[in-house]
Amino acid sequence: MSIEKFNPDSLAAPIGFSHAVIGEGKFIYLAGQTALSKEGVIVGSNIVEQFEKALSSLCVSLKAAGGTPADLVKITIYSVDPENYRSNSREIGKVWQSLLGKNFPAMTLIGVTRLWDIEALVEIEGVACIS
Repeated sequence: MSIEKFNPDSLAAPIGFSHAVIGEGKFIYLAGQTALSKEGVIVGSNIVEQFEKALSSLCVSLKAAGGTPADLVKITIYSVDPENYRSNSREIGKVWQSLLGKNFPAMTLIGVTRLWDIEALVEIEGVACIS
């Protein structure tokens, strides 16, 4: 696997993401994950708990496809309340580091009016690159 990250000095310093990532190898496209349990119900009463479940589920899919968190090159996060997400960013960052370590791929946060499951507060999808 070959992944190279770029953070140009002419752009604002990235916090928790990279501005650009180049990957060489096979790509794994990871479907959006919410805090949906195996039983088909949303778990977690707040954004941090739901983020942890969604990111954990993304990691399960990634591992099943032969990847690791270090292979992630792009993450897209959909939030029904970006302000709530931002105000909990410190706790979300702790969850991120516990599951993914210090790998910071290119990332986007998109505010949405709702997700497939009305109880879902966040959905996370990703792209990974493996050799």
